[in-house]
Amino acid sequence: MSSEKPYRPNVGIALFNAEGRVLIGRRFKDDGPEIILPGLEWQMPQGGIDAGEDPRQAVMRELWEETGAVSADYLGETTWMTYEFPPYHGPATHRLAEFRGQRQKWFALRFTGRDDEIDPLTPRNGQPAEFDQWRWERLDRVADLVVPFRREVYRAVAASFAEFAGTSAA
Repeated sequence: MSSEKPYRPNVGIALFNAEGRVLIGRRFKDDGPEIILPGLEWQMPQGGIDAGEDPRQAVMRELWEETGAVSADYLGETTWMTYEFPPYHGPATHRLAEFRGQRQKWFALRFTGRDDEIDPLTPRNGQPAEFDQWRWERLDRVADLVVPFRREVYRAVAASFAEFAGTSAA
């Protein structure tokens, strides 16, 4: 039963540019229980925390692995949040099949580099590319662009980080 499975420790990244928009990437394939749905392929970068890794180290590693960006300053972070994966009927050997969902700490970072630093297609640390496109988006719009099982967390992130976006997450 999925409720007996643990949550996967994870970090989420709200990378803000100078205009207060966040970086989102378009997932181009499913990854086990991390499905994508037509029209809802966009998300902010996120990734697992390695055993013994500090979440603040994980956030910078994941930012680099998924986007190539390294020029970012810490702005703030949320408390831990969780979401459940949708039902998964794939191989039990998939790396995410042992988890019921993700337990995430989200970080707000200010991007201090140039847009040409962002390159989500180049694999890094032996990790395959997850995004085939990226763009800057208003934080208060991102929850409408993600798969439904992530929306509640994205709305909470938007409310927590509204001050960095210069918007109200009503």
